[in-house]
Amino acid sequence: MAHADARTSLIVLDDWGLSSIGAEARRDLLELLADRHGHRATPVTSQLPGEHWHEVIGDPTLADAILDRLVHNAYRIPLPSRASQCANVKPET
Repeated sequence: MAHADARTSLIVLDDWGLSSIGAEARRDLLELLADRHGHRATPVTSQLPGEHWHEVIGDPTLADAILDRLVHNAYRIPLPSRASQCANVKPET
């Protein structure tokens, strides 16, 4: 993975956890997060609850390392689900 990616001011992991991560992608992600850890922002959006993130990553050892760097000093901002937002929409008359 290019180290230039690690120096990018902001990298967003959008829709995290929609599919599992392959071996090469796990190693690349760990390298990227390790280089950015404590220096750059890496916001994550996900519909997948955090307790299932290990399963998406696959390898337990790399999952621990990736998630340690990803959630250490992170701010968690839970948002209402899309279903609850739709339930509050009033039909136009």
